[in-house]
Amino acid sequence: MNNFLAKRAVLLGRYIVETGQTVRQTAGFYGLSKSTVHNDVSNRLKSVDFYLYKRVKIVLEKNFLEKHIRGGETTRKKYLKK
Repeated sequence: MNNFLAKRAVLLGRYIVETGQTVRQTAGFYGLSKSTVHNDVSNRLKSVDFYLYKRVKIVLEKNFLEKHIRGGETTRKKYLKK
């Protein structure tokens, strides 16, 4: 694996663990696509730093379980503005 890609995967993984951000928020922060971030932290990170991969996986699972709450909150705010 390319050294640049490995370093990027670790960088993205650390950011997600430290901030608790979603894949979409991380992609926006770093100017990458969601697919790139997801691929880096789901596939590449596993072979580079397995311990960090497990920690990222926990954060992403938490974010997945809270997804419906964030979506409902966004919809509520949308209709409050009208």
